[in-house]
Amino acid sequence: MEKAPFFDHLAEGPENGAAWWLRTSDDVRIRITVWPCKGARGTVLLFPGRTEYGEKYGRAAVDLAARGYATLAIDWRCQGLADRLLDDPTVGHVGSFADYQRDVAAVIEGVQTLDLPRPFHLIAHSLGGCIGLRAVMNGLPVNSCVFSAPMWGIIISPVQRPVAWALGWSASHLQLGNTMAPGTSPVHLVTSAPFQGNPLTTDPDMFDYMKRHLDAQPALSLGGPSIRWVHKALVEMRALAHLPAPDLPCLAFLGTSEQIVDAGRIKARMDSWPNGELVMLDGAEHEVMMEVPAIRNQVFDRATALFDANAKARPGTAVA
Repeated sequence: MEKAPFFDHLAEGPENGAAWWLRTSDDVRIRITVWPCKGARGTVLLFPGRTEYGEKYGRAAVDLAARGYATLAIDWRCQGLADRLLDDPTVGHVGSFADYQRDVAAVIEGVQTLDLPRPFHLIAHSLGGCIGLRAVMNGLPVNSCVFSAPMWGIIISPVQRPVAWALGWSASHLQLGNTMAPGTSPVHLVTSAPFQGNPLTTDPDMFDYMKRHLDAQPALSLGGPSIRWVHKALVEMRALAHLPAPDLPCLAFLGTSEQIVDAGRIKARMDSWPNGELVMLDGAEHEVMMEVPAIRNQVFDRATALFDANAKARPGTAVA
């Protein structure tokens, strides 16, 4: 494994953080960021959301280290410093949502080389929640899982939903799938919009934290998704909704002021998860791990309590 660039001063994470390049089975270069923890009781595999990157979770890694866990965060293909897949690097794109599982497979192979503390647990946010749900259904070697505002559905008006499906199908057949989705912007939300009224967090300090990253390192930024990405996301979310929950201890967190993902889909999934619980966070917006301190502490306290309670190896969770 080869070391990758890492903006430690921006991340504000635990000491000795480092980033590494990984190659997927289809030869896409992705990046992982690892924050060790002395005497760690395990490692959190942190699956970020769309437009995100490792450094964004430096402060989260501090919170996890304070509770006894090392952290590994991923730059998914076409975001962060991972390979961008289109000539226009501002467009978030993927050929198929199954390709994200290639990224997951590369990470699981990479953690063997790094010899990270076991057991592994999952925290997956937004898009990462969609990727993570598929991964745990496929047997991701984790003892438990936590989802933060998972993208198991997207808020789309009843009028727009059939249009989105039709546009995705038509654009793919007309070779327009790589075009940025209508109504989205090539500029990242936190650099283009003020704190007031933003849908991500009610904490101005955390909003400034995210903005400083992109102002200092524009290469980390990403704009709107491609039409193909939106279409493939709708296909994947619909497919996942028809599959049973895995036999895995689970918590899901959702803010009462959520404006991006579909709360109804999340509630339906967690109602059907035999060993799962949905925790509603009063006043929180989409980024529950980047909310005001009281909310952040609740998230990390509850998440690590779940990890502590599931420290023993579970059948089928050993990394080959």
